[in-house]
Amino acid sequence: MNLPKTIKDYCRKCKKHTEHKLKQFKPGSPRPLAEGNRKNVEKKRGYKGKYQFPAKVKKQNKKPTFIAECTACKAKHYFVIPKRMKKVELVAKESKQAKSERQAKGQQK
Repeated sequence: MNLPKTIKDYCRKCKKHTEHKLKQFKPGSPRPLAEGNRKNVEKKRGYKGKYQFPAKVKKQNKKPTFIAECTACKAKHYFVIPKRMKKVELVAKESKQAKSERQAKGQQK
């Protein structure tokens, strides 16, 4: 799905609708000392027989999370599009003139 790089959205800090730049949220690396990771390391260690990890089915697509940054005050907020999609692409908005020229070119072929 193609989404514009800039959208007009409500800014809580400015208390009005302003242009916002969009960036796709990417989670950080997992913590090796988190409780679940420590448990898995402990289960794999020593003479305790073979440890079977629980089977986990990987979903084919995700609900994308975005960071919107206000161009006026640089305040950021997160939002999720509540639809599952395999691929999300942020594209620059095309002007009406450029769009009509591209369509005219396509019709000539």
